[in-house]
Amino acid sequence: MIKQLMDKIEKTKAPVCIGLDPMLSYVPEHILAKSFEAFGETLEGAAEAVWQFNREIVDCTYDLIPAVKPQIAMYEQFGIEGLKAYQKTVDYCHEKGLVVIGDAKRGDIGSTSAAYAAGHLGKVVVGGKSYAGFGTDFLTVNPYLGTDGVKPFVDVCKAEDKGIFVLVKTSNPSSGEFQDKLIDGKPLYELVADKVVEWGESTMEGDYSNVGAVVGATYPEMSRILRKRMPHIYFLVPGYGAQGGTAEDLKCCFNPDGFGAIVNSSRGIIAAYKKEAYAKFGPEHFGEASRQAVMDMAADINRVL
Repeated sequence: MIKQLMDKIEKTKAPVCIGLDPMLSYVPEHILAKSFEAFGETLEGAAEAVWQFNREIVDCTYDLIPAVKPQIAMYEQFGIEGLKAYQKTVDYCHEKGLVVIGDAKRGDIGSTSAAYAAGHLGKVVVGGKSYAGFGTDFLTVNPYLGTDGVKPFVDVCKAEDKGIFVLVKTSNPSSGEFQDKLIDGKPLYELVADKVVEWGESTMEGDYSNVGAVVGATYPEMSRILRKRMPHIYFLVPGYGAQGGTAEDLKCCFNPDGFGAIVNSSRGIIAAYKKEAYAKFGPEHFGEASRQAVMDMAADINRVL
């Protein structure tokens, strides 16, 4: 699967991932009004608005990007109706030829972790048949429970040609409360990085593994250390733009071959029409604003690579 992602990055010349993390406050009024007219101010109406919002953004950007990353929490908040919108979004992105990275940060032990892996990446057996659940291509995984919590995902990656991105050094301000703590003289994020390399050795596709790492753009010095420590691990990089990460901060996440990282932007793209730089598009043309934001982001990253 990592080879498919790399091929799409090379084709688009854009190591960019759109985070499809819709809040109702991002959805323009005309979409909300139409959805509420059809379904009322209900969970179903909210989910319909989110789905229509996503679809227009995808329609306006799919030819520019290799991947999307829907954050499942933004859909779960609307209950079952929200999860239906999540599934429709995943399926539609696949129809458009996009790689889908499910951002669910799952991780447990034993049969629970195996069930998460089957539901998001693999298949579940029902009687004499097997079915894919959400059917994403990659999934973000929390490694806090250790190998017991990660191995079921790695097993599914090998069986189904799928991938995962393991949280190593995240972009949020309080990440250091645990991730930077020293253990035997090393920060915890380095120890997790070493395990990611170990977990990824059995899932190599050429120069890179199907087991990747989440490494935030907001800590470039740490990213530089991790890039050297994990030369064959692909990075999913949050934190660009709205969280303060710059293109210069991102450069150390990439390898000399120009690969090694894909950079996520969520509200900086999906809510671009709300920013002064793209205000000229207006709410009615929010998808076009997102398209311009993608082009600007790709140019900004390529400028420093």
